[in-house]
Amino acid sequence: MAGMTNHRWSQGFSRHRFAGVNTLENKELLRGIFERMARGDVAALGAALADDCRWVFPGNWSWSGVWEPKTEVLHGLLRPLMTQFADGYRMEADFLLAEQDRVVVQARGYGLTRRGDDYHQTYCLIFRLADGRITEIIEHCDTALVERVLDPILTPPIAG
Repeated sequence: MAGMTNHRWSQGFSRHRFAGVNTLENKELLRGIFERMARGDVAALGAALADDCRWVFPGNWSWSGVWEPKTEVLHGLLRPLMTQFADGYRMEADFLLAEQDRVVVQARGYGLTRRGDDYHQTYCLIFRLADGRITEIIEHCDTALVERVLDPILTPPIAG
């Protein structure tokens, strides 16, 4: 684990201070976002992203890496991803845990791809927030499902 801090995806861990962090407000912000996404409003997440946010897929698979800043997250990751679903995508939070500037969300997602494949995903998402905006998302999911059902994202991320 000593070499872990050298990975690009972990470099942002210390860039935000904890002074003035309101853990309850952060948790409620994410709860509201997930309530909207459960109704199919996936744009709720994008609207809460900070301009300098980053989205991280750790590991060693085809989507591993970092998308940043917000424009790349929206146009290079989320837009191409959402176009793969026939009738939108819903995501529901099972539970949320908050500590300092982070909120951890266990969630489930539901969609049907344009090819007719069910995409029922499970997630553990680690959010970092500052000033009421999401500055970082680290996504853990069923990578085998992603590889089997979704098309690759054409814009490659920054290597992790």
